[in-house]
Amino acid sequence: MPENSPAPYVHDPADTAPTPLDETAAEDLIHGICFKTGPPRTLGAELEWLVLDAERPWLPLPPDRLTAAHAAARDLPLRSRVTVEPGGQLELSSAPADSLTACVDGLRADLTAVRGALRERGLVLHGLGEDPRRPLRRLLASPRYDAMEAYFDRTGPAGRAMMRASASVQVCVDAGHEEPGPLGHGRRWRLAHLLGAVLVASFANSPGREGPYEGWRCARQGIWSDIDARRALAPPLDAEPRSAWVRHALDTEVMCVRCPDDGPWAVPRGLTFRDWLRTGGNGAGPTRRPTAEDLEYHLTTLFPPVRPRGHLELRMIDAQPGEDGWIVPVAVVHALFDDPEAAETAYRVVKALADAHGTGSAPRNPLWRAAARGALADPDLRAAATACFAAAGEALPRLGAEPYVQEAVAAFADRYVRRGRCPADDVDDALVAGRTRAAPGTGPAAVEHTGPAAHRRRPPVAKGPRP
Repeated sequence: MPENSPAPYVHDPADTAPTPLDETAAEDLIHGICFKTGPPRTLGAELEWLVLDAERPWLPLPPDRLTAAHAAARDLPLRSRVTVEPGGQLELSSAPADSLTACVDGLRADLTAVRGALRERGLVLHGLGEDPRRPLRRLLASPRYDAMEAYFDRTGPAGRAMMRASASVQVCVDAGHEEPGPLGHGRRWRLAHLLGAVLVASFANSPGREGPYEGWRCARQGIWSDIDARRALAPPLDAEPRSAWVRHALDTEVMCVRCPDDGPWAVPRGLTFRDWLRTGGNGAGPTRRPTAEDLEYHLTTLFPPVRPRGHLELRMIDAQPGEDGWIVPVAVVHALFDDPEAAETAYRVVKALADAHGTGSAPRNPLWRAAARGALADPDLRAAATACFAAAGEALPRLGAEPYVQEAVAAFADRYVRRGRCPADDVDDALVAGRTRAAPGTGPAAVEHTGPAAHRRRPPVAKGPRP
């Protein structure tokens, strides 16, 4: 389920004339891709990490050392899929799991293996929503990333910062039943967007140090919301989800048009996918009509806070501190989406919160902006988060969550949510900001073991994937 990197484009010489799409066929294709309904059964997570030098974490790593670390991780026999983001962030995407325990155990075992391989090279993984090391560098050179950077450079520096410096915890849940109700796909679609501001605020872990996001608790969210006028926006929530997403996808600009050989990809200006369907480009970049493969690729270049990919991909949560800090958002999202009682409670809470703060598409509406700037210092967001964490805590035993997962959620709620704090409030600038040398006692152990999990006895790490 959770796969966010597109398959490489391979031109088949035998397929010299792929069938072009018309508008109706494109709409039908998106309808078939975006919401695959049925009883919620599976869960997945995608964890992005910064890779740091264990002894000097405030310094950028040389590209050859970072590339060697990625290769070592890929060579391990893991259940999770290992990918690399443009700035060198390492990502582990779990296999779809039929329970929270299976998802968490599988990822923890894989992370243990990856950490061991990196430790042999003097490196550690670090959970932080935005990399503060400067200068920002792009490690990966490919036609896709060259085109993305050229496209984003038209609107300012946010696109480069997103590609090179951001890291997140993405949680993937099933779309839900076709029928209405707490577990219906329409309700879950709305819940994901309404709950998103609470998740941004609760798990904010990218404090802004300079520039337009200085003082923000979740600068990563500010960066994502500013990459493009439309590409990072959610569609209107007052429309039927499939129809709204179809319109949004077709009326968003084409980022790039893939080249069948090794040449650079075209980066058209001002050409929506609907325009491309109707005109074939008409001199705006491409000189042919789009195919199904072009549309499927276009969908991978849309970055809303909730992306429908058959399942729902929640993309608004910052990477979390500590070895096991990521478990908390995965468990909370699972509880609030897949337990009917908790889902109903959360929906009532966040709908009232959103109604009180005005309308507009996430993440550019007032509520999401407040969440990114002040996190749980906002009393309304703090009250909503407290209620949602309480509902999640009550639901986790019903869902069969392991005691250590329940304890981690409770500890996070006690340390942060009920106190109006977030992980960004604990970030040690001296450790990673590159302004001064690390303070005494902030060696590799501090990099790996910060956050709420460091303040309780850890359960034994699973020795291998569940059967």
